[in-house]
Amino acid sequence: MKRPVIYISDSTGITAETLGHSLLTQFSDLEYETFTLRFINTVEKATQAAEVIQRFSQENGVRPIVFSTLVEDSLQQIIIKCDCLFIDFMQTFIQPLEQELATPAHREVGHSHGMTEMKAYQERMSAVNYALQCDDGIGVQHYDKADVIMLGVSRSGKTPSCVYLAMHFGIFAANYPLVEGDIERLVLPESLKKYREKLFGLTITPERLHQIRSERRPNSEYASLHQCQYELRQVEALYRQFGIDYLNVTRMSVEEIATSIMIRADLKQHA
Repeated sequence: MKRPVIYISDSTGITAETLGHSLLTQFSDLEYETFTLRFINTVEKATQAAEVIQRFSQENGVRPIVFSTLVEDSLQQIIIKCDCLFIDFMQTFIQPLEQELATPAHREVGHSHGMTEMKAYQERMSAVNYALQCDDGIGVQHYDKADVIMLGVSRSGKTPSCVYLAMHFGIFAANYPLVEGDIERLVLPESLKKYREKLFGLTITPERLHQIRSERRPNSEYASLHQCQYELRQVEALYRQFGIDYLNVTRMSVEEIATSIMIRADLKQHA
């Protein structure tokens, strides 16, 4: 049976999901069914959320795990009464900080996602627009603005990695797909040659690439295992020939890929 896991927040739920998921990965042998209750910022909404949690408990015969970033104590108290394991991220960290700083926290609903740093927000949005503008080999005329140019074969994770770098670090990340002509001749496309210092490669195991491509175009030459083996063998040889650092992303999440590239490419966070 999958254990019910509920993320509850007075705002977007992103913080609760991120922290809760990080904890649950330490218990990867178990299966979970996850749900997020967002913008629970009134007593009425908290009461409705409590009814949802109670229903999960009754229907599954096992206590749900509830990860909370609710700020207001009145809302927390409604949820705590449920038959669940209640893990309160805010109190866990706020109380020690209040003691250390000798200052009470504001405890304002939704404050953690306020746009108080507008400049940083705008920089991240500019980086996201750039990632989309320079996705999949388009926008090569704008590569002079890139912090990193990601290379790889089709479906190796370039686009989500670029978007994540933009959204979370404000990195201007472009990506370029290495196609059959490039990898056959083991040459860098002309549009990339003057940006050698910005290039970073991705690779993946042939088996995993075959699985991903088969979901997109089943029973095609493009998705065949021997084609995946050939392309990856050639592209890794190209990386080595031109001294391009590269990363095997087979068992990595997009968060891990982006952070690893930040470190390996010595990129500086902009926002």
